[in-house]
Amino acid sequence: MGLNYRFLLCLLLWGGVEQCCPYPILLSQAGPPGPVEVECLEAQLVVKVSRDLFGTGKLVQPADLSLGPERCQPLVSLDSEVVRFEAGLHECGNSVQLMDDALVYSTFLLHDPRPAGNLSILRTSRAQVPIECRYPRQGNVSSHGILPTWVPFWTTMSSEESLMFSLRVMQENWSAEKSSPTFYLGEVAHLQAEVHTSSHFPLRLFVDYCVATATPDWSSSPYHVLVNFHGCLVDGVFGGSSAFQVPRPGPEILQFTMDVFHFANDSRNTIYITCHLKVIPATQAPDPVNKACSFSKSSNSWSPVEGTADICKCCDTGNCSRANQSSDMNHGKTRVPNVASRKRRHMTDEADVTLGPLIFLGKAGDYSVEGSTSPARTSMALGLGLATVAFVTMAVIIVGLARDCHTASHSVSTSQ
Repeated sequence: MGLNYRFLLCLLLWGGVEQCCPYPILLSQAGPPGPVEVECLEAQLVVKVSRDLFGTGKLVQPADLSLGPERCQPLVSLDSEVVRFEAGLHECGNSVQLMDDALVYSTFLLHDPRPAGNLSILRTSRAQVPIECRYPRQGNVSSHGILPTWVPFWTTMSSEESLMFSLRVMQENWSAEKSSPTFYLGEVAHLQAEVHTSSHFPLRLFVDYCVATATPDWSSSPYHVLVNFHGCLVDGVFGGSSAFQVPRPGPEILQFTMDVFHFANDSRNTIYITCHLKVIPATQAPDPVNKACSFSKSSNSWSPVEGTADICKCCDTGNCSRANQSSDMNHGKTRVPNVASRKRRHMTDEADVTLGPLIFLGKAGDYSVEGSTSPARTSMALGLGLATVAFVTMAVIIVGLARDCHTASHSVSTSQ
């Protein structure tokens, strides 16, 4: 029971635990263990990493984890939930610092995700966990098991925030969402793309690609491309006045107008607009792949919402992709990733959003397009019909009276 008398006598004589205990005393930790646990031994350190590193249920890949500047790899383990590292205090590029009362060995655990297979997307971000083992300079070199200070990169914390993309049709003054989806030919539709975050670092939204179709299937025909080549509003080139609004209400919002149209030789009057939206850090400068450019007929040139004018030069050629990247998304050639494939727990910096159906009617007064008849025409037709009936009735009466008169006169002459 309790400490033995020899330990008590040593403690009274020497006044310290280190001189009386030849082995490290492990202190119990209150609460559940963290995602990274470190045990500092006499000649090595042992690091245990939960594959649920961010506490979201999404497991990281062991191959994406390494220890120290030399990128030491973890041990092969049959445990699918925990990744284990074992390294000497002077291995893996660990640094040592001599303090007044301790030797401090410092290193870090690195999570550097790489795309899986042929994909070009990442579901988590790079993170670095500082690790420190502190040994007292007096006595033995044993130390207690400690937990590291969890200081992830801000991008790691931000990667757990969910992003919500939206595309809405707005009133003409952009003050609120339009209550009715009905438009007439000759009008202008006001569209607003937006990304919604809770506590994310500032982001800048771009409309990468937009296509209008008569059905919700963006790959169907007929179709009309509104935005192409990573942010070029090409609808403004083909007889329309479509343009991005300058300046933006905020970096997370992008507004643009579109001249109302309908598909020729198509009886449907519904339009669906599918846009590929994406975000970049607000501190990143726009470039040919991340831009919002409008075409001006008066100057016959392209101009960006923000950034230098040269980022829009590729809108004329359509060659706006970076080297070694896939070609621009053209309808029917390169498919925009399906919306369902992007429904995941972690942050995604791009998404496909479909707006519709928008109902496009004919011009005001062009009733043949709408398939309806105006009240004036209805009244006129009704009046003409009644006049015709009255005229025919009068004619019948007159003819009848004439026949009666003729018959009466014939009878009188006969009687005489």
